[in-house]
Amino acid sequence: MPALPARPAALSSRPVRWLRRNFVVLAGLATLAYLVLPNVIVTVFSFNKPNGRFNYEWQRFSTDAWTDPCGVADLCGSLSLSLQIAVWATVGATVLGTALAFALARYRFRARSSVSTLIFLPMAMPEVVMAASLATLFLNMGVTFGFWTILIAHITFCLSFVVTAVKARVMSMDPRLEQAAQDLYATPLQTFLRVTLPIAAPGIAAGALLSFALSFDDFIITNFNAGSTVTFPMFVWGSAQRGTPVQINVIGTAMFAIAVLCVLAGQLIGGRRKRS
Repeated sequence: MPALPARPAALSSRPVRWLRRNFVVLAGLATLAYLVLPNVIVTVFSFNKPNGRFNYEWQRFSTDAWTDPCGVADLCGSLSLSLQIAVWATVGATVLGTALAFALARYRFRARSSVSTLIFLPMAMPEVVMAASLATLFLNMGVTFGFWTILIAHITFCLSFVVTAVKARVMSMDPRLEQAAQDLYATPLQTFLRVTLPIAAPGIAAGALLSFALSFDDFIITNFNAGSTVTFPMFVWGSAQRGTPVQINVIGTAMFAIAVLCVLAGQLIGGRRKRS
């Protein structure tokens, strides 16, 4: 039999070569689509008008939930409470975590390695263990569960994430920049405000944003230390047992849109700074 021509074989190998060359990009796009798909479903069902209590099947298009996002009792109250706790937990964890990160990165003292290990324990241990430990501590101290116990628990939980982000940024800083500022007769306060703090700002901002996200959507630690206080994640969990109102999808879609806009704004600002 005559030999097959080599050209069709070369043509058939082109898709294989293209797939090998773009496999990483395709895998990344598939992973991104997998991560974004739940948010797309939440957004779509925020425009649904279900016949019953559960918003699990598409019935008909409606914007009633968007025009009245607080139509469900206690929904906006729990959302406001979660935002307050997240803001104050972010402030507390950022201030304490930044100071601790500078201390661990810049100074040598006794038990430094032990402190570093203890800082990373909340990130390594299961969240339910930390939640139960904090609840036991508050019970032994006779503290009434409520807003302040949730806030203290969230600051404790978010602290290690801030320390990790800020410490990595501080350790990558060039100490000669601060020495140059001191050679130019800058005071320690001026050196910190004009040299050290601007360089460490990206790490501090990353730790603060991570703290806000962790505090806002936390359920396990909040459930153990909330008492009768109801935050937004606890409201969603309780509503899912009786029926899922469409307004929950509206709040979730709005939070997702705000997060995307913040990321895009950060990318635009960073791109303009690089070009300038």
